[in-house]
Amino acid sequence: MRFQPEGPAIHVRGLSRSYGEIDAVREVSFEVARGEVFCLLGPNGAGKTTTVEILEGYRERSGGEVSVLGFDPARGERGMRERVGIVLQQCGIQQDLSISELLEMYGRYHRHPRPIDEVLELVELDAKRGERTRALSGGQRRRLDLALALIGDPELIFLDEPTTGFDPAARRAAWSTIRSLCELGKTVFLTTHFMDEAQELADRVAIMRDGEIIALGAPDELGGRDARPAEIRFSLPARIGLDDLPLMPYERCVLDHGRALVVTHDPVVALQLMTGWAIDHELALAHLSVSQPTLEDIYLELTAPRRDQPIGEEAIA
Repeated sequence: MRFQPEGPAIHVRGLSRSYGEIDAVREVSFEVARGEVFCLLGPNGAGKTTTVEILEGYRERSGGEVSVLGFDPARGERGMRERVGIVLQQCGIQQDLSISELLEMYGRYHRHPRPIDEVLELVELDAKRGERTRALSGGQRRRLDLALALIGDPELIFLDEPTTGFDPAARRAAWSTIRSLCELGKTVFLTTHFMDEAQELADRVAIMRDGEIIALGAPDELGGRDARPAEIRFSLPARIGLDDLPLMPYERCVLDHGRALVVTHDPVVALQLMTGWAIDHELALAHLSVSQPTLEDIYLELTAPRRDQPIGEEAIA
């Protein structure tokens, strides 16, 4: 965690939201520390959009406690609005204004706007300051959306799918920008469908399913990920079989068309014994790799449809 004054940036306890007989969000509780990047994950219909809109003050809750920077978002107080920045999936902006003109206009809505030059440099649009917004690429538009959220110098920033539609290079640049926000002490509440994005940026991750949070923790530890066995994969020469391998700790060892898989809770020892054996016998272990379950593996496992849930049955987003 990068920065943490007293008190959480977001406090949620027993949050619920119902639409008639449908419970879109059910008894959700979590906290987001100041200076933290907190990522909310979940499939469509899990309830995360409803949860985020309640935090942003755009939707009323049916029950529970919610505090955002010490404010109840349902009251729509200006004190909260001035300290929160929001980047939606799609933002409507004036097409005929230049970037700098747009930032100047939005800056007038705030008591203490951040200098335009600083914001442009932070989102890497300083070279485009005179460009009309209608001429911007998709990636540049998303960076402008972020600039508009930052012009009021908010303490807390909601980022909703910030890199959707980006090419790999643009996504990496956006990640760099988000990390720069953390260095400024900002708190970031992120929603994304990209597991590598959550892994790269988040201090903690919460996973929602059917209106409930089913897992919460650091990306490397979520769902006991850090305690899962590692998988060592490699190719063996045609004349070598499993019986020729050295004794080593493993839970499972299989060979399929010359491709070996060793599943072990002690990958360091297993790998040392295996590579030492290969060197002694002058054998090449082609395509050697060591891996543990990824965040995406854990996410798919946790959000898989339950056996008692009919296919296609979903809660409201």
